[in-house]
Amino acid sequence: MKKVITIIVLVILAFLFVGAVYYLYQKDQEPPVTYDTETPTKETIVKETIATGTITPREEVPVKPNISGIIDEIFVKAGDTVKVGQLIAKLKVVPNVSNLNNAKNQIRTAQINLDNETKIYNRQKELFEKGVISANDFDQAQRSFDIAKQNLESAKETFEIIETGTTAGIGDAATTEIKATISGMVLDVPVKVGNQVIEANNFNEGTTIATIANVNEMIFEGKVDESEVGKIEEGLPLEITVGAIQDVVFDATLDYVAPQGVEENGAVQFEIEGTLAKRDDNIFIRAGLSANASIILEKAEDVLAIKEALVQFDKDTKKPYVEVMVGDQEFERRDIKLGISDGINVEVVDGLSKDDKIKVWNKVEEKRPSGGRRG
Repeated sequence: MKKVITIIVLVILAFLFVGAVYYLYQKDQEPPVTYDTETPTKETIVKETIATGTITPREEVPVKPNISGIIDEIFVKAGDTVKVGQLIAKLKVVPNVSNLNNAKNQIRTAQINLDNETKIYNRQKELFEKGVISANDFDQAQRSFDIAKQNLESAKETFEIIETGTTAGIGDAATTEIKATISGMVLDVPVKVGNQVIEANNFNEGTTIATIANVNEMIFEGKVDESEVGKIEEGLPLEITVGAIQDVVFDATLDYVAPQGVEENGAVQFEIEGTLAKRDDNIFIRAGLSANASIILEKAEDVLAIKEALVQFDKDTKKPYVEVMVGDQEFERRDIKLGISDGINVEVVDGLSKDDKIKVWNKVEEKRPSGGRRG
């Protein structure tokens, strides 16, 4: 029995020995582990945040009438360039029948009163010339006569205003001629001939006859999320891209950041504005175009940089480092100082030169010819 057990043990040991030899042989056939390297490059690194919005003119003015009426003629169309005081449209006043009749009655009453005061004035004048009445009595008759004449003129002007919308005595205070209030481009003419328009007053905004804007000074109006608003401030540079204008970047400056946010779809948004810089290539930007603004938080031009994936951090000090090649597949740790990052590349302020070869942490197996064997 002991002999059988001994044989079994020897067989097991033999199998284990053969397995160990085979494992070591296979291990010896595995190719060695090698590491690729990369060298630092010169990059321009931009740290930015994106805002979406539209391009609009800084100065956009709606032209409204100061009397109500019906559009009789329109002299401009959208896209036309106008100057201050240029005629845009003419109105035709449609008088209220009741007000017109009241005005006529006021003229008749004023005329009757004037006729009566004229008789009194002529009689008092004759008596004054004969020395029958005093100068004071005559002056009173003169004053009443003048007031009666003025009342008649006023009644006639009121009638003319009701009938035509204006009168010679009030100049441009009320006019049927609608003129441009600023120089610029006509963006929109929302009315047509025959449309009724309402005057602008304390109780009504009035009807817009045309919208005029200075398209030579455009601004970007957009919104940023509350998570980004703390990173931006007025004066930062913007790079504006417009979807409708391909391959063109417009420079701008951030002018305004709203002090109060507005909740939209569960997130707080803050309004921003930026003025577009003037260009010499005469590219026409249409008002209302959608645009994206890259807000440049930091920018480093032509600096030494490496990929962020090459950077490691010390477990204890949390300081960054890389491994630099010092021989054939031999590397040493090199502590580095980092600058700004765009999420892909990071600026190296100190610790590396442009010729250093940095270890890429993904292992690369050395390929061997098929059937190859180490000697």
